[in-house]
Amino acid sequence: MFRSLAFRANAGVSSTRAAVRTMARLVSSAGTKSTPPPPSKIGAVILLLMIDSNAHLKPVEPILEPVYLGLSQPLAGSTHPADTSVAALDPTVFDHPLRTDILHLCVVQYLDSLRQGSASTKTRGEVRGSGIKIRRQKGSGRARLGDAQSPVLVGGGVAFGPKPRDFSTKLPRKVIQMGMRVALSAKMRDRKLGIMTQLSWPHGKTKHLAQRIDYLGMRKTLFVTGEEKPPASLERAIANIEKVKLVTTDKLNVYEILKWPRVVLDLKAVSYLERTYRKDVPIASVPITDETP
Repeated sequence: MFRSLAFRANAGVSSTRAAVRTMARLVSSAGTKSTPPPPSKIGAVILLLMIDSNAHLKPVEPILEPVYLGLSQPLAGSTHPADTSVAALDPTVFDHPLRTDILHLCVVQYLDSLRQGSASTKTRGEVRGSGIKIRRQKGSGRARLGDAQSPVLVGGGVAFGPKPRDFSTKLPRKVIQMGMRVALSAKMRDRKLGIMTQLSWPHGKTKHLAQRIDYLGMRKTLFVTGEEKPPASLERAIANIEKVKLVTTDKLNVYEILKWPRVVLDLKAVSYLERTYRKDVPIASVPITDETP
């Protein structure tokens, strides 16, 4: 490393000296005397040359454009088509490049955590019974045997059988966060992501909520709310509806996002996801237009 730094320093000095020699040559060719210019002017010219040579090394900060998505009709409210309200989403969360390898890691890690690992068998030392030899070693003409707990006998122990174990695996936190970004962006890219102002229902009647969901065409949908606890009436009404599920943002994971064909978030859930998984990248401001007469 020190050799490379020294080489770079020598290269910078040699280029500066060459620039001074070129400047002196130009001055002498113009018909003036061969006396060099004052040191102050030489230093200024060298400084300008160094600034111009390093101008292309200045990093350019990328500016991402927000992702716009129209709001869906709410569960409880008007039955007319949705208005022109649009939600501006963070592109680092809802417009991430597709990474199937990251999705695979997150799904496998989640499914491993669901395994109970409670399968258990008895070895020959754990099977109940006497340890006496069944028959003598030689003279019977039959195969030699030991005790009745031998794995080759019916009712004996199990050789190399399963024992209770922990199947859960671990993933780095940043990998799981990237998996959430990729999963949400994939739903957004496939137009399977919806946003509602809020998730609520006035009463706990399942029949009316099922009719409303069928009217909106939201069967096989995962509803995600940003509330700490979902509304009691909505949670009660939606519990008995087939192919519909309601979860909170703290229980949302990559497997659930990929499992359900459609995902619907409320505004609080969007704020939570952007606050938790966003990256510190400059984002272009959202243009605001006033359509009032």
